[in-house]
Amino acid sequence: MNSTSTPTHCPYCALQCGMNLSPTPDGGVEVLERADFPVNRGALCGKGRTAPAVLSSRVRLTSPLVREGGALVPATWDEALDRIAGALGRIRAEHGADALGVFGGGGLTNEKAYTLGKFARVALGTSQIDYNGRFCMSSAAAAGTKAFGLDRGLPFPLEDIPRSGCVILVGSNLAETMPPSLRFLTELKENGGTLIVVDPRRTKTAEQADLHLAPRPGTDLALALGLLHLVVAEGRTDEAYIAERTTGWEDARAAAMAHWPEYVERITGVSVPQLREAVRMFCEPETAMVLTARGPEQQSKGTDTVGAWINLCLATGRAGRPYSGYGCLTGQGNGQGGREHGQKADQLPGYRKLDDPAARRHVAEVWGVDPDSLPGPGRSAYELLDALGTDIRALLLMGSNPVVSAPRAAHIEERITSLDFLAVCDVVLSETAELADVVLPVTQWAEETGTTTNLEGRVLLRRQAITPPEGIRSDLEVMHELAARLGVEKGFPTDPEEVFEELRRASAGGPADYSGITYRRLAEENGVFWPCPAPPSVDTRSVDPQSVDPQSPDRVIVADSGDASPAVTPDGPAREAGVREAEVRGAHPGSPHPGTPRLFLDRFATPDGRARFVPVAHRAAAEEPDDEYPVLLTTGRVVAQYQSGAQTRRVDELNAAAPGPFVELHPRLAARLGAAEGDPVAVVSRRGRAVAPARITRAIRPDTVFMPFHWPGEGRANTLTNPALDPTSRMPEFKACAVRLEAVPPAKAARD
Repeated sequence: MNSTSTPTHCPYCALQCGMNLSPTPDGGVEVLERADFPVNRGALCGKGRTAPAVLSSRVRLTSPLVREGGALVPATWDEALDRIAGALGRIRAEHGADALGVFGGGGLTNEKAYTLGKFARVALGTSQIDYNGRFCMSSAAAAGTKAFGLDRGLPFPLEDIPRSGCVILVGSNLAETMPPSLRFLTELKENGGTLIVVDPRRTKTAEQADLHLAPRPGTDLALALGLLHLVVAEGRTDEAYIAERTTGWEDARAAAMAHWPEYVERITGVSVPQLREAVRMFCEPETAMVLTARGPEQQSKGTDTVGAWINLCLATGRAGRPYSGYGCLTGQGNGQGGREHGQKADQLPGYRKLDDPAARRHVAEVWGVDPDSLPGPGRSAYELLDALGTDIRALLLMGSNPVVSAPRAAHIEERITSLDFLAVCDVVLSETAELADVVLPVTQWAEETGTTTNLEGRVLLRRQAITPPEGIRSDLEVMHELAARLGVEKGFPTDPEEVFEELRRASAGGPADYSGITYRRLAEENGVFWPCPAPPSVDTRSVDPQSVDPQSPDRVIVADSGDASPAVTPDGPAREAGVREAEVRGAHPGSPHPGTPRLFLDRFATPDGRARFVPVAHRAAAEEPDDEYPVLLTTGRVVAQYQSGAQTRRVDELNAAAPGPFVELHPRLAARLGAAEGDPVAVVSRRGRAVAPARITRAIRPDTVFMPFHWPGEGRANTLTNPALDPTSRMPEFKACAVRLEAVPPAKAARD
């Protein structure tokens, strides 16, 4: 490697902050500022700055491990791969293909996520694949698809936020979860805009707000409906917009009018004057946005909750207009791209639906298989994990740590240990990997090239900056070797650019169309927003009037696949994406599509181009407080740790800042319990018990406690959480469950 720095992106959250990596004398890399990337302009949080620490052989896996006599011991790659392939093949022969499960991660690159979905369906023949992104923003994805016909976390770049008149931020603590993005809210206020934060805790982000609304956990749906009720009652709807660009308003309006302000105040604890002030702040400017995160989404009614916030945007004419609209703040590093290309239980590459015959034909042709050979949709993430050891006898897991991150985690740990066989590919020996029969050490961000898609829908190129240690292989190499051992010799390349070229073909014409994106473009343009269809060319595709799809005249039927693909007409793909034609450069055949930074400006991605109101009504959380469990628990993140903490807990600087779990509770609740700052407190739910030191603060509601979810052991927050699932998204209810608190006697705390 030469001595110049390598431009790349952070391995952690969905901002995918730009950074430069420069070689160090000891063979490692150091992080340098990269000011040219617009998302962070050089700024990084502590996790990004210290990311190279996980590259050290002191903390990462360096050899395959196999279980012998109850312990994991080093092994050769051939031995480890043979053992995995042998177990998968044997179990498939004895119990059928669906006895094999595959569980992926929202941190995998697009190339890995795409190949993992293909591996499950082609090499294994199983329908049982899902990923931990189901626990991230699946409710927002479902609601966005219902309303707009398309799910992309943010339908506009982050740089549009400061130019809006008002932003409602629902259930997000950006100051700690995505620190470099806080500047967009600071600039919003500097430009004269206002910020409303909805959160049961007065977080560092809420402290920046012009108005902080602190509802009871699990009541965000009622809050949104109450705001929409007031919008109607005060005559603040945009009737012309509703008539021109939406359908379904009457039913949604009727549903909202059943949620009068005083009723909503009783449910949420947010006062009527605060509700009225929020409506005034949101409706008076010409432009406004609603941004949601895990707070409203990780609920058993998360899809309806997000839908209610979208209805608020539609009723006020704020969606599909410049500097306005609804957006979701994706959490995981490749949470957006990870759900677009096939590792979800019901999807094929390009965000195609697995049960769509045309989609199956298109992807099967790219893969060179019979469409009928592809299995149908499988179980969602929690349902898949819950079936381990019963219907599913073996599991291949990549880039996830469900022993810490899954709801009802003690039960999931039991299910994992009941498997006949578990293989894990990871960078570190996570709590889940410790239970495996085989553990494979794989390359990580700085040691490999690949693409990710950030929360804006901007496809990015991560570049390899360092040679991986000897004995480390990539996930792509692992799947290539396993497929070959299972009798599939072709179709699983190890070169990421070759995989991406296949992904381009597989996604072509789909909702998430990457066919016009290349590695060269990503390097030259600092990322490209999807959808980005391949440039139409009269040399490679001719348009026969007989082939035009009558249901969508912007699309033609491609003779060699039978699938719907972008028409040759230069403005067709732009109209499909809802981007203004004036934003599309190159209006002649052969010109590259510039990508789509802003969606829905002229039309939504529905058959008639109109957004859909979806009528919703408040309903209680799956588990409300009662006499036995009188307090609500909500969970979340802290600034110095990330997700299950499998990597960040191995970084000394981050551990010094956030050394362990805690229970955040209000002074009144602490007084009733007799707990002082730092005292051990037991939090007990119907699923288990967790113990952590008390952190007493007036920044939380007196009826609520908060625990971060980054740690295993007795402080594991997800021991407590409720796996009640949203009926549409299958998202578990992480954000609200009933608990009781117990003081822990000092002697018992010492023994524990």
